[in-house]
Amino acid sequence: MKAYDYVIVGAGSAGCVLAGRLSEDADARVALIEAGGEDTQPEIRIPAAFPALFKSSLDWDLEGEPEPGLDNRRLYLPRGRVLGGCSSINAMIYVRGHRVDYDGWAAAGCDGWSYDEVLPYFKRSEDNERGEDAYHGTGGPVSVSDGRSMHPLVDTMLEAARQAGHEHNPDFNGARQEGVGRFQLTQRGGFRWSTADAFLRPAQPRPNLEIITRALALRILFEGDRAVGVEIARDGQVQQVRAEREVILAAGAYQSPVLLMLSGIGPEDQLTPFGIEVREALAVGQHLQDHCMAQVNYLTAEPSLFMATTPENVALLESEGRGPLTSNIPEAAGFFRSRPGLEAPDIEFHFAPSMFFDEGLSAPADHGYCFGPVVIAPSSRGRVMLRTPLPDSKPRVLCNFLTTEDDHQSMLAGMRMALEPVAAAGGSAGALQRARLRLRRGPHGLHQARLADRLPRHVDMCHGRGRRPGTAGPRVRGVTSGRCLGDADDHARQHQRPDDHDRRAGRRSDPVRPQRAGDGTGGLAAGSSRRLPRQRRRANASVGSAPIKRGALTV
Repeated sequence: MKAYDYVIVGAGSAGCVLAGRLSEDADARVALIEAGGEDTQPEIRIPAAFPALFKSSLDWDLEGEPEPGLDNRRLYLPRGRVLGGCSSINAMIYVRGHRVDYDGWAAAGCDGWSYDEVLPYFKRSEDNERGEDAYHGTGGPVSVSDGRSMHPLVDTMLEAARQAGHEHNPDFNGARQEGVGRFQLTQRGGFRWSTADAFLRPAQPRPNLEIITRALALRILFEGDRAVGVEIARDGQVQQVRAEREVILAAGAYQSPVLLMLSGIGPEDQLTPFGIEVREALAVGQHLQDHCMAQVNYLTAEPSLFMATTPENVALLESEGRGPLTSNIPEAAGFFRSRPGLEAPDIEFHFAPSMFFDEGLSAPADHGYCFGPVVIAPSSRGRVMLRTPLPDSKPRVLCNFLTTEDDHQSMLAGMRMALEPVAAAGGSAGALQRARLRLRRGPHGLHQARLADRLPRHVDMCHGRGRRPGTAGPRVRGVTSGRCLGDADDHARQHQRPDDHDRRAGRRSDPVRPQRAGDGTGGLAAGSSRRLPRQRRRANASVGSAPIKRGALTV
């Protein structure tokens, strides 16, 4: 059994950061275990090609349990199974979250987690092409860039939003979040810049770091009450990897709890039926949080990203790092409050110069664009459960989308905004009622799932140094005790510091009936003098599914 000081399970967004940071100490031997392989596929690098990675060999390709709030639909849950994890297959959006979220954690007792206290770490991690200011830094490992696609359809949608009274916001990570504007992206020179690019690639030549790919973690190894290593399956053989100091789980919001439960740490109702000895009965896998998203699609006569993969555009990307293939698809956003009395926005809109339906699993067949609401502060809570006691079995995941009144009302308010063009074009009074039905048939997740174990009695989540009662050794990145998910893109938060931790994080069988739309404003500026591109046929409401994140507990 080969021994290291640190054994990290999962080379996703958190794992790459940890491997890079911990191996900076030349005296520390670090092993990074990844079930997937190298991130060499060209589609990873091309921003607009990320939907092609769904359900590929680079994807864990999970399917959720029947969702009671969505007419028992099962949702497709993509997860990166490759170096870089979800940062290698996501939409590259760089959003940290709202000041209120961080200050709320600090007020709840998480010392060091107020917005003003974490801001220096965000700045230190960035290499922002806009330069250094009060909210951004330069020279860090994370390349943060303005988008290079700058699609005209997105400009028109943003202009419609501004004419509807929504203020332009050039920086969602700046002084305020509310308003409409373009995202900054984790790209460099027009190409994806994953956490593998930012943190792992520079560390790879170090002799004290070993990256073990195509290795499935089977269980955590214990000696008494101390975790001492990980058992893995690789090349048809079962091997053991020993950790002299720590085992760190960074396998994400779905796989980290699975590995804990397979190792005897978890709820008795999950372990006992499979004959797994209960080492510690804790609420592992519970309090899952994710964003629910709905998109309204419109056909248009204007050029979109449909059929953008031309030889000319490929050459433009390769030679100059610009053009439509640099698009991350949801190029812009809006952050809104659906009702008075909220401290921060509860709805986020995505604006994309392409149609998005069937959870991103079907390519558009015509020119179109889409926009629609995301519930960014969900109160619904789900659960990750074992399907079988086999390590290669896919877990059961229940998100419980739209099962609370607050979430339902936020989504409904967002859909009202998205359906404004229907009313402006003389749509029927039943449009909103049909939207209520579609909220159960159309929505999907935003692929940013995360767990909140809520174990303040046992875990010092604020400093990442807590220990599960009765055990020692492994630190869990992805099974966090954070109280709420909030609105940040978790990959932004993963870039902070070695002990950083944050709160968050199937094909549709019933296609949504297209909704008739006339010359509307694109869903935001009813009656505006500037219209969105002429819709040639109908609008189609649809929605999608959810990814991972990390925290900092220690078992």
